[in-house]
Amino acid sequence: MAALSHRLLVDVHTHVYLPRYLSFLRARSAVPRVFTRTTPDGASEDRLLILDAEPSSGRPYWDRGLKLDFMKRHGIDISVVRLLRPACVPSSRLTLVAPRSSANPWLDFLSAPAAHELARQLNDDLETYCSTSPALAGGPLKQLYGFGLLPLVPEVTTASLLDTVHHISALPHLKGVIMGSRGLGNGLDDDALEPVWAALEHAGLVVFLHPHYGVDGKEWGAKDNGHVLPLALGFPFETTIAVTRLILAGVLDRHPGLRVLLAHSGGALPQLSARLASCIAHDPVVAARLQHDARFYLGRLYFDAVAYGAEELAFVGDVVGRADTFAGSSASAAASRGAGLAQRRRGSRRMLFGTDHPFFPPLGETERWKSVVENLEAIDGVHGWDEADKDGVRGGNALALFGLVYNSFARANLNRQDGSSQARGNINATPGPSAGIVTMAACNYTPDIQTAQISLSLCQRQPVEDLGCSRRWVWFPSGVLLPDTQL
Repeated sequence: MAALSHRLLVDVHTHVYLPRYLSFLRARSAVPRVFTRTTPDGASEDRLLILDAEPSSGRPYWDRGLKLDFMKRHGIDISVVRLLRPACVPSSRLTLVAPRSSANPWLDFLSAPAAHELARQLNDDLETYCSTSPALAGGPLKQLYGFGLLPLVPEVTTASLLDTVHHISALPHLKGVIMGSRGLGNGLDDDALEPVWAALEHAGLVVFLHPHYGVDGKEWGAKDNGHVLPLALGFPFETTIAVTRLILAGVLDRHPGLRVLLAHSGGALPQLSARLASCIAHDPVVAARLQHDARFYLGRLYFDAVAYGAEELAFVGDVVGRADTFAGSSASAAASRGAGLAQRRRGSRRMLFGTDHPFFPPLGETERWKSVVENLEAIDGVHGWDEADKDGVRGGNALALFGLVYNSFARANLNRQDGSSQARGNINATPGPSAGIVTMAACNYTPDIQTAQISLSLCQRQPVEDLGCSRRWVWFPSGVLLPDTQL
């Protein structure tokens, strides 16, 4: 069996700083900043300081070797990296970089022309960072892919934004864009973003919506609780509000092909989606605005699985899996009753493993990080998910979402087990409309092998051997077809 015949583990939530970006931070005297320190063995190293009282004197966020070592230690085959935000959320112990601005946190300390130019340079840098990473054994896939950066700052022109989208879409190892919750400064329901949504939909780029600002720091009170409240609650609530405004603005109605990935399992949106739908139905301002019940749109979104608990993931799967029953503006909750574990399994196809590396490192020295182990154990522990569902969340769904399949995987030779040359032919495979599903179209087959039977069996996730064909490819039950090196 080829080296890639095992099921891949793909990390869709992982961060990195790039050297060009760091050059801007080295000139700063206040956090976030980069400084050089002397290690206990007398060597010098650059460190990133993002907190006022960073106990570890900063962390090495930009070393690709450390990223790859982290992946190796945790069995991660592919990481889709994003540019790390320059600061965390506001609280008594954290410093917000640019309180003067409410725009994109990655470039909001720059003017619009400077942000446009730096975004282009950083996207080129990220493409190089990923394209020169090691290849997975047995195939052309790289270990690193990335989310590009848009110059979402006040006063930026539409032409500048569209030029950047076009540029990112031309870089083969950038599979999406990272976006903060405030867009150009007025939130994701800003009409000025409409051309951007259209361009992203047309380009097929995934939008990774990641929080930055949290909620008002005064809500955390005066008691020192470390960073627990802003990280555990502030970020997810920020995401919840941002994506709800996106839904209420009708963005997903106007752009049904737009693919949005939510950090931290969608925040509180799954838990509050029925309440949201009820509030919409009883508000004359918005009651007739959307084409569907609000709960329907959760089935149009993607969710990272950074929730740390099996029950929490199961709940998200349930809510996402029932979404199609709420199609139309007059849908009723009764339509989703009785679906049981079937809807939980459907929901799994919209969920993807992530680590949030390099955040949440263990407090003590350990080979494997508790935060990563907990996420993997949570996926493994979801009641009602079979191994195919779990494989999808671990990696298969990400491979499908980001198009990380071989260009050459469309052909595979099949032979009848009896060796009949009359039954030999090719299969052409293309990704189907849903993540984790592959539809098949066969050609050059004699009548005794039914194309429809092959298509049905694969879509039902039955093994290839059940079709009476010798195994010459690698079929991932999550819905991804990868070639065996014999082909």
